[in-house]
Amino acid sequence: MRVAIVHYWLIGMRGGERVLEALCQLLPDADVFTLFYEPERVSPTIRAHKIHTSFLNPFRRFHRHTLPLMPIALEHFDLRSYDLVISSESGPAKGVITSSNTRHVCYCHSPMRYLWDLYPAYLHEWIRSPVRRASLALCANYLRLWDYSAAARVDDFLANSANVQRRIWKAYRRSSEVVYPPVHTESFYHRSPDDYFLLVSELVEYKRVCDAVTYFSRTGQSLKIVGEGPQYKVLKRLARSNVEFCGRVSETDLRDLYARCRAVVFPGEEDFGIVPVEALASGKAVIALGLGGVLESVPVANPSAGFFYDVPGPEHLGHAIKNFEAGEVHISPIALQHAARRFSTARFMTAVRGHLGIQAVSGAALGAKEAK
Repeated sequence: MRVAIVHYWLIGMRGGERVLEALCQLLPDADVFTLFYEPERVSPTIRAHKIHTSFLNPFRRFHRHTLPLMPIALEHFDLRSYDLVISSESGPAKGVITSSNTRHVCYCHSPMRYLWDLYPAYLHEWIRSPVRRASLALCANYLRLWDYSAAARVDDFLANSANVQRRIWKAYRRSSEVVYPPVHTESFYHRSPDDYFLLVSELVEYKRVCDAVTYFSRTGQSLKIVGEGPQYKVLKRLARSNVEFCGRVSETDLRDLYARCRAVVFPGEEDFGIVPVEALASGKAVIALGLGGVLESVPVANPSAGFFYDVPGPEHLGHAIKNFEAGEVHISPIALQHAARRFSTARFMTAVRGHLGIQAVSGAALGAKEAK
């Protein structure tokens, strides 16, 4: 069986790329197709595969501005020789064209947020430039129609959470099966906390990092922010000296930051939220906006695992932080780490393998592939 994996773009290692990495381990002979690719920014496991890029790849530095051309680029991929195509998407990856004999399974992180759920917020609040706002308004209807029709090309949908399962039904009127994304929970560890809070996020509007920067700049408490993105300059101007921007860090350094923080701050509404699971795997509580996938990734039955607030904004975040500080001494790191194990990579692979109806790949075969 010839297998192709289609992933929206490979220009960093975030949650979607962790899913792709697990799929690459599960399917060591699969070819990978992607719109944009920067080899130095993805893991060796992904780089070990044959990777096909689109004709847009030379413009990867400006990938956010090429959205209207992405459907054309995806439909340009030639997938006629593949028996199974797996698309990994929070963008338009499922829009590839396959033959009638090819099974197409889409692992959906979310229907495109800027066209569906979050379109009004992008159009009226988050996009400041009048030119960019007008551009989105002009192309959104065309892209939404194309995205809806592209969903009909998929044979089976897998959703990364019940939250996304509802979005898939709302946007495409398609049923889906929930398969939670993989987290290397066993690689995280706990240490006694230093006096800082941690925020791990791409610096974009919908992550609401500005809420955390505003609150911590007012209080003077220490906050470390890991991540990059177009909002960096805005957030940097807003921040005081107690807010430290760490940029992109190695996996080793990230695990150490998790292990030594007091708690992880999660101020945005996410599809699922791998960061909260990594926090739990480090024995750390999560202070989060209580909307979206975090209500699935953080056990609400354990009041010391998550300290939630219902309305976005620095003031409401502040109330949740005060609640955390009041209950901090009662938190059990071991209990939090145990709660994270239900999102392990092994469970993800078992679920996907069962859905695809494929046999386990031997460790020897996997090691030989990665050695190449």
